[in-house]
Amino acid sequence: MTDMTELTALAEENQANSVWTRMLEGNKRFARGEAVHPWQDTQTRESLCAAQNPSAAVLTCSDSRVSPEIIFDEGLGDLFTIRSVGGVLDQAVLNSLEYAVDVLHVSVLVVMSHEHCGLLEAAVDYAKTGNAPESLKYAISQCSGTLEAAEDADSQADVERIHTSMLIMQLVERSSIIARALAAEELKIVGARYMMTNGLVEVLSF
Repeated sequence: MTDMTELTALAEENQANSVWTRMLEGNKRFARGEAVHPWQDTQTRESLCAAQNPSAAVLTCSDSRVSPEIIFDEGLGDLFTIRSVGGVLDQAVLNSLEYAVDVLHVSVLVVMSHEHCGLLEAAVDYAKTGNAPESLKYAISQCSGTLEAAEDADSQADVERIHTSMLIMQLVERSSIIARALAAEELKIVGARYMMTNGLVEVLSF
């Protein structure tokens, strides 16, 4: 007989899959130029004043062309979005994601790189030439694992995909909160890469 723990895990898995499916459907609308911009009206804004209940968290780059709420055609209160250059992790970024998991109980955590990422392009160039903008040197230093893993990558696109996998690995290794939620099947982590050229999100599996 299926016990309550198994039933709860199954319900949470179904919830996570439903949320991710909704986000991907929104992305398809966006890519087709048919975004509906849900939950952006005055009533929704007012209803969220007292509390928030996002269904997903997104870690992605701070690039101005990569806005998760727009890319996934989501509304106010739907996504808990954390952005840093290249999506690299520092303690504030990590704690923000832990808050989303531990306090807000998001069912999905999306880690999304993107096409033509300036940080990753600069990191690859730095590995070859030793030259980099002063403003990116710290972030580049945080990409050492990506550069090592991507040493034999065939393309910049593969570097971006590898970077996503490295960020996910770091999240699980550095956060007991996130690792515990994964082990308890309370959280689903999804790897993705946004393609500027066609507007679609590529789902990555590792």
